[in-house]
Amino acid sequence: MKGVVWDGQKAELVDDLSVRKPGPGEVLVRIEAAGLCHSDLSVINGTIPYETPVVLGHEGAGVVEEVGEGVGNVRPGDHVVLSTLGNCGACEHCERGRPTMCRSTFGLRPQPFTWRGEPAYNFANISCFAEQAVVKANQCVPIPADVPLTSAALVGCGVLTGVGAVLQRAKVEPGSTVAVLGVGGIGLNVIQGARIAGAARIVAVDTNPAKEEAARLFGATDFVNPKDAPDQTAAIKAVIADSAPLGYDYVFECVGHPSLIQTSIAALSWSGTAVLLGVAPFGTKAEFSPFDLYLDKTIMGCRYGSSQPQRDVRRYIDLYRAGRLLLDELVTRTYPIADFHHAVEALEAGELARGVLTLVG
Repeated sequence: MKGVVWDGQKAELVDDLSVRKPGPGEVLVRIEAAGLCHSDLSVINGTIPYETPVVLGHEGAGVVEEVGEGVGNVRPGDHVVLSTLGNCGACEHCERGRPTMCRSTFGLRPQPFTWRGEPAYNFANISCFAEQAVVKANQCVPIPADVPLTSAALVGCGVLTGVGAVLQRAKVEPGSTVAVLGVGGIGLNVIQGARIAGAARIVAVDTNPAKEEAARLFGATDFVNPKDAPDQTAAIKAVIADSAPLGYDYVFECVGHPSLIQTSIAALSWSGTAVLLGVAPFGTKAEFSPFDLYLDKTIMGCRYGSSQPQRDVRRYIDLYRAGRLLLDELVTRTYPIADFHHAVEALEAGELARGVLTLVG
């Protein structure tokens, strides 16, 4: 079968990949659509170190083809969104409703694939840049068959992470002020999460002016390009200075750049909360003044939107069907899997909110 493999030197589409049968508690899924996320590029550029060869892709949706022994939550023919977690479901963290903290989701390197006669790793417990993938049953969330899989695929990472950061991690309050640093796929989902939460001011911040239209479509009330500002923090705070001169109630950093991490903290009002979502290169350091924390400011990390995928995927699909959450609009362009490299080039050029790879036809 076809799939995109990173061998440590190059990422290439191959046609000699195979995947094993599902074992107990596992599901074989025919992948139909997969979103291209910066995390996939982070494996290629070394930001996320990973053993090789590895089949890429972690934001996908498809159709169940086969289930292993003991699987009862899905059956062949079901349309599913895939979650990256693969949590155990039984530890103290899972029992407390915090599957993102389950230790079984960290550091595992399964090798369900075979490539050129040798085992190949999966990425983020999925590897959906392949025509088929074997995942744990609790990574499959069934959805109505009338939801387009090209849109549903994006729920599996970008929506769970961005919207979840707002609703689950920060718990943004109605009437609050929110700044979103970086208007990519995650940033747009933070913006629409803030809109759903009822934030009064949602300020999108990006150095690419072409992103303003999408930011406003998803719910931004204001857009700031601080590229040429002598003081970027001051430029961001100036937008709401008439009503909130001290700064923002919430700032979400969606890039992973040290200077933006510092800006996100500096732009907070007293008792404000900074949520760090961008993936910074391993070993990155960021500085801030500890005096900020004496003003009851909070700095939060956030893994996967602090989500409970079996609950939240269904919740977000329901919001989509009700017209409150945008999915179709997230898909800037679709590409056949053969055009993987064109999609990567477009993402790196800042042309895509999300590019979606299709693996059928």
